Amino acid sequence: MRTLFVTAVAAVALGVSGSGYARTSQRALPLFTVVPHNVPWHQGAVHPGAQLTQWNGSFVDQTNATITYTMVGTDPSSTNVTTTTPVVIVPVKMVYGIANGKMTFDPKTTRLTNGRTVLRNTLLSPLFAKAVDYVQGGVNLGKTQYVDAFQRGNFWSLVQTNSNYHVLLGAPKVESEITYKVEPGLGEVMNNPFGSGKVGTMDVDVFDQEVQMWIKKYSDINPGVLPIFLTYDIYLTQETQCCIGGYHSSTAGQPSGQTYSYATYVDSVGAFSQDVSALSHELGEWEDDPFVDNSVNCTDNSLMEVGDPLETGPNYGAYPYTFKGFTYNLQSLVFIGYFGAPPSTSVNSWLAFQNDESNICPGQ
Repeated sequence: MRTLFVTAVAAVALGVSGSGYARTSQRALPLFTVVPHNVPWHQGAVHPGAQLTQWNGSFVDQTNATITYTMVGTDPSSTNVTTTTPVVIVPVKMVYGIANGKMTFDPKTTRLTNGRTVLRNTLLSPLFAKAVDYVQGGVNLGKTQYVDAFQRGNFWSLVQTNSNYHVLLGAPKVESEITYKVEPGLGEVMNNPFGSGKVGTMDVDVFDQEVQMWIKKYSDINPGVLPIFLTYDIYLTQETQCCIGGYHSSTAGQPSGQTYSYATYVDSVGAFSQDVSALSHELGEWEDDPFVDNSVNCTDNSLMEVGDPLETGPNYGAYPYTFKGFTYNLQSLVFIGYFGAPPSTSVNSWLAFQNDESNICPGQ
């Protein structure tokens, strides 16, 4: 997909047919989205605190335009330090009544084939564990977290001798679970259009309004912290269009807005948003466009969203990594050269972490 901007409250997502709450959507596409920080229900930082650690950079793209951007961490051209952003994970249990499916999707209690819960499997993934040695095209980027390895590869020309330059996620603090009852007309249970089993749906705009209320609930969420809202086997929708696997946003612009992310964990093998692939997508995009305002000159994507250009590839752009007896699917992410920066900025002059992109963005 290409970035889907959410601009207005939609009263109805997928309509519930009289007998078919387990039907498959007729408009199913693998999608991710962003929610601009200027939507009416965003109120800025609810709990003021330390700002997100961030730096500003720029490059001249292939159209000879100067592109400015803000990213998480410190400037790799002038620092050799480790930035660790505290993380709060909020599991969200989605409950559907008899009128729209009579099922409950709970990431905190549902156990997977390996015996772990969805939440536990997420916490043990390479997104948070510094346990995988990432060697891309013969170049060792370090034994670290997945998104940190991506960012080191992104700016490899600057950090290849800077062994201390890292942008890490702190060990997540798991907050009390949210239980949300999905009203008929806002979502339903249906067959997974990308795999086996059932999934629940929910209108993205209404869901994001709920997220704003949830952020207020937790006093330890402030602009220096990344809150992640996690569901299990849920796809968000906009009007009649399914299926959104995740999104990220900020309650206000840089530098003091509260950034946050949402992702689903789907346990159907080979399906869109399988295990932590959606979360890997959103964390990469949060790191390189935290305030959803890094504009670029690309006809496929107006923002520096590093996951979107690859999500339609084989396995939805995800690659398998086996860790602690489980094979995680982590989505590849494009480097800054895809948006028109000099490709030599990144490892091997590649345009993507897995070398699965050979062209700069359309429009350049």
